[in-house]
Amino acid sequence: MVYDGIILSILIGLFRGGNFKGIATLKLKGGWIFPVLLLVQWIFFLLQDRIAFLANISNVTFIIVYIVGLTFIWLNRHYPGMKTIFAGVLLNFIVIALNGGRMPVSLEATQAVLGQEYVELLKTGLYGKHTAITADTIFPFLGDIIPLAPPYPRAKVISIGDVVMNIGVFLFIQYLMMKEKQTNASQPIHEGR
Repeated sequence: MVYDGIILSILIGLFRGGNFKGIATLKLKGGWIFPVLLLVQWIFFLLQDRIAFLANISNVTFIIVYIVGLTFIWLNRHYPGMKTIFAGVLLNFIVIALNGGRMPVSLEATQAVLGQEYVELLKTGLYGKHTAITADTIFPFLGDIIPLAPPYPRAKVISIGDVVMNIGVFLFIQYLMMKEKQTNASQPIHEGR
C-alpha cells in the first residue's frame, strides 16, 4: 500500500504547487539500503514459490528486512514524517515477528474484497509473506484486517501499521515537495529604489 500513498502524496504535492526539487536533492543516510530491501523482497515474492530454499528462509528474511528497514528509517528520523513512518513499520514488524515472519491476514476481509481464490491461497500458506489469521495468531488486530474495496482503485486488505506508515509518507513527501516554496516564501522581498 505504500506505493499508493507515494502516488497520492505526489499528486497532492503538485496540486499544492510543489515540485520535485526537494526529492531530487534529498540526501538520506544509507540511501542505498532502501532499493536493496525492495530488490530482496521482489526476488522472494517472484521466486519463493518456485525455489524451495527461498521459501524455507523467507520468513527469517522478511524479519531481517524489517530490522534493516527500521534502522534505515531511524537514521533519517530528523526528516518530517519519518518518525511516523517508523511507528507504522514498527507496528507491522511486531505482528510479523510474533507470528513467524508472516503478516497475519483476516480471511473475512480477504473474502470481502479479493474473493475465495485469495482465501484459499492464505489457508495453504502460498501467498507471499502473508498467512491467515487463526485462533493462534498473536496480536491479530495489528494484522491486515482493514478491507479496501471500490471506489478505492485497487482492492486489498491493509493493517493499522500501513495506515500509520502512509500518513508518515504523506508528511515526508509534502515536506520535500513544498520545501522550496516555503523557503521562497520566508525570504524577504527587497524593493528597488
